[in-house]
Amino acid sequence: MMNRREALARVALLMGGVLTAPTLRAFADQPAGSASLPPLPVTFRLTDAQRQIVAEVAEHIIPRTDTAGAKDAGVPAFIEMMLNDCYKAPEHESFLEGVTDLEKRGFLAQSKDQQVATLREVETQTKELMKAYQVQSVKLGDNVDAVTMSKKAKGVPYWRLMKELTLLGYFTSKEGITQNFDYQPVPGRFEPVKWKPGQKAVVY
Repeated sequence: MMNRREALARVALLMGGVLTAPTLRAFADQPAGSASLPPLPVTFRLTDAQRQIVAEVAEHIIPRTDTAGAKDAGVPAFIEMMLNDCYKAPEHESFLEGVTDLEKRGFLAQSKDQQVATLREVETQTKELMKAYQVQSVKLGDNVDAVTMSKKAKGVPYWRLMKELTLLGYFTSKEGITQNFDYQPVPGRFEPVKWKPGQKAVVY
């Protein structure tokens, strides 16, 4: 049976391979069989209010329709787990900076339409932040004073991390796979089938 690490790699391909470097490293660096290792120390933790914000934002990204939403698939807990276990301090700081900004805006008290407007504003701002992040990444790769620069380096912007981890968490969950795809467990029969109009994509 495919483990979660393999599933993450497949989701990366599903998304066109356009994941940020820290996200690719997050699962590429995990040793095989790591599920049997003792739990990692907690270096990243959200408050209860911040968890609520993460949950609401994730649900805006993948809302419940005739299929499960992000909350149903356990995405909020997955995001916090991934950040703690697989990401480093720059991403911890940038993610907390983004959540704190939403706290200050009173995100949870806003109406659904106001929340959408707020997230669209955050997305617009993130486009510029990503340009700065990409320039920084190039400089860190080429500059001889990389050690000094890395101390000032900022992590992947909050909104980019939030979207990546929401998609990764959702499409590697039981709910995300079984409700959005024609899931065929392995091992099983492998035979040609006629594609039907409106049929879901098949995953094994």
